[in-house]
Amino acid sequence: MARSGAKRTAGQGPSTGSEETRRALVAATIEALREEGFSGTSAREIARRAGCNQGLVFYHFGTVTNLLLAALDEVSSLRLTRYQAAVDEANDLGELVQTAQSVFEEDLDAGYISVLAEMIAGASSTPGLGAEVASRVAPWRIFAADAMRDTLADTPFAQLIPAEELAHGIVALYLGLEMLAHLDGDRGGALALFERARQVAGLLGALSAGPATKEER
Repeated sequence: MARSGAKRTAGQGPSTGSEETRRALVAATIEALREEGFSGTSAREIARRAGCNQGLVFYHFGTVTNLLLAALDEVSSLRLTRYQAAVDEANDLGELVQTAQSVFEEDLDAGYISVLAEMIAGASSTPGLGAEVASRVAPWRIFAADAMRDTLADTPFAQLIPAEELAHGIVALYLGLEMLAHLDGDRGGALALFERARQVAGLLGALSAGPATKEER
């Protein structure tokens, strides 16, 4: 049962100390999900890691589930910002594949995928959590669709597969690869697929460019 907090006046902003506590709780939750898993990320464990009273979990977030979702929101926001910056630097499909591999390895090294994996696992035993997690994956599909639409815009492949369908497959594959690599500790298979994807991207680029002229040969 959520604990009630102090009544706030409409329009009154949170104090600096309040915001610091919220950030500490979110950071502690991310850390706990990575190291303890969904079942081990309790209010007590989060408060211990944040160095605060357990009651503050409920004061600031109402329920542990709300705090877990806030942690997932934080990770998603951080990663989407990183993905966008990386995609903005890619000039063609080959560079986009290289970018995907780079952020893939970053995600694994930092344990970000563990947060999402544990939330997905917890959704099976927490009513209503699955829909909340799914809604937070949706922006990833929108991002992927925009990236593919921009990258393929000037190629003959732009109309071959709708960007939204392609994005759905890319996100599903990307998350699946990260989860498998996280589970068995071996990213070799995933990296091999990225290498194949680079080869395909090179082939598609050559086909898109068309036959070389005499001057180009």
